[in-house]
Amino acid sequence: MRNKKTVVLGASTKPERYAYKAISLLVEKGHSVLAIGQNQGEVAGVKIRTKNIPLTNIDTVTLYLNPLRQRDFYNYIIETKPKRVIFNPGTENPEFYQLLKSNNIKVEEACTLVLLTTNQY
Repeated sequence: MRNKKTVVLGASTKPERYAYKAISLLVEKGHSVLAIGQNQGEVAGVKIRTKNIPLTNIDTVTLYLNPLRQRDFYNYIIETKPKRVIFNPGTENPEFYQLLKSNNIKVEEACTLVLLTTNQY
């Protein structure tokens, strides 16, 4: 399995949150991880940033933000030009799907944790 540089959007330092679990499992599986969240902190050695940072060569953006909060990131994600965006359960957003597809970015409704644990990531 190759390293897929991944941005976790909606990162959290709370161990019970799925974003926290995703960061931990991505690191465990050998992927490069960048994390952006509301609060600074660190998970599995990954610093959580609170500001959008310039991103390059991103394979995957995995979302842990509800559709309303995603709107603030539409342009940022599109300009990053990831190969795909994963919409985890609860983040489904048909409006954003259309924007991504029109910019040749793959949309995937899936659970990052399931994809990682079943080697489908």
